[in-house]
Amino acid sequence: MSVSSLAQEVDLEAALKALASERRLLILDWLRDPVANFPPQEHGDPQIHGGCNQFIVEKLGVSQPAGSRHLKVLVDAGLVIPTRRKGWTYYRRNEEMLSAVAARVAQI
Repeated sequence: MSVSSLAQEVDLEAALKALASERRLLILDWLRDPVANFPPQEHGDPQIHGGCNQFIVEKLGVSQPAGSRHLKVLVDAGLVIPTRRKGWTYYRRNEEMLSAVAARVAQI
């Protein structure tokens, strides 16, 4: 699906609500380069799978439940993609959806 056709299907309200948090914006920024922003990971390749939930929460400086809520909002909006590996969850940016959200906002 092209970015322009995906842009028409974006739940813009959910995406904007997800982006309306400084902490979630930090997560998205860190996930742009997980190798530079997180320590080495045992079970997931940061280039492929993204950053480990544990490292994201620690870097945010919030409790595990609060960090998980922030990540769930990003997942529910389609802005990040979770991958389960050996009991851990890794998150990576959904670049196609982020581009579609930007395209949809540009149409306003």
